[in-house]
Amino acid sequence: MKNKIILLIIAAAIPAAFTGCATNAHYVQTGDKEQIISLGQINIQDYANAANAAVKELLESGAIDKVANPPALLEISRIVNNTGQQVDTDLLTKKISIALLQSGKALTKTVDKKATGYQQEAEFMNDQKTTRMPDFTLSGKIIETVDRAGNTRRTTYSFQLSLNDTKAGVQVWEGEKEIAKQGTRSSVGF
Repeated sequence: MKNKIILLIIAAAIPAAFTGCATNAHYVQTGDKEQIISLGQINIQDYANAANAAVKELLESGAIDKVANPPALLEISRIVNNTGQQVDTDLLTKKISIALLQSGKALTKTVDKKATGYQQEAEFMNDQKTTRMPDFTLSGKIIETVDRAGNTRRTTYSFQLSLNDTKAGVQVWEGEKEIAKQGTRSSVGF
């Protein structure tokens, strides 16, 4: 009888324990203090911080102001993912493109990352005949570095960007934004 009472108490406590941990879902603003910060992946606020910092530095450098026919035409090309995760680099390039367009100092064009070498060459030749050639190309890399000491883990994401003058064939600006996150890993679970 005593065992049945204990089993009934446990059976009643299990659903109460799970419902007691649940919270209501709600909207939060990007960059808000309630954002989830995860060590093992790039979050939306990381893309926003990196894009905002890069565009601010690029515009302040004056590099795109030196074109003969303003606004500058900037082609955003490949952003290399050098992290241990699958990253949609469009989350970064789209934010950069929007900010540059809103500045009024640049028009942007994105290279089709899925096109083959032949398709890219044909598109380039067609562009030469019908449209203005880009003044600059913007390319970059996202690098992940992980450091561990005991249960403490720090992940740093380096967003590196390079602006190349297409006529001179040289880099005219480079920028880097590092975003570091640190926390402890629980001893249970992943």
